[in-house]
Amino acid sequence: MTADIVIDIAREAFWLIIKCSAPMLLVSLTIGLLVSIFQTVTSIQEQTLTFVPKMLGIFLTLMLCGGWILHNIVEFIERLYGMFGTYVNM
Repeated sequence: MTADIVIDIAREAFWLIIKCSAPMLLVSLTIGLLVSIFQTVTSIQEQTLTFVPKMLGIFLTLMLCGGWILHNIVEFIERLYGMFGTYVNM
């Protein structure tokens, strides 16, 4: 196995991590921004106010996108295992 192959696998793995975590991160960012605006408008300065909406939003996002995330991870692992013989024989 050459260094180029290892770099390609690592690059693909990092891209998969970014792609699969993006929906949860975007939902968390959006909910945090909305709650922050709400806190600013109403002058409520409670730090724990953002936790419950973020947890619910991320949970719902995982429910909606979980199958897609699992499909991407399984596809990556199957492709990696399919090329295992090629990697070992190099």
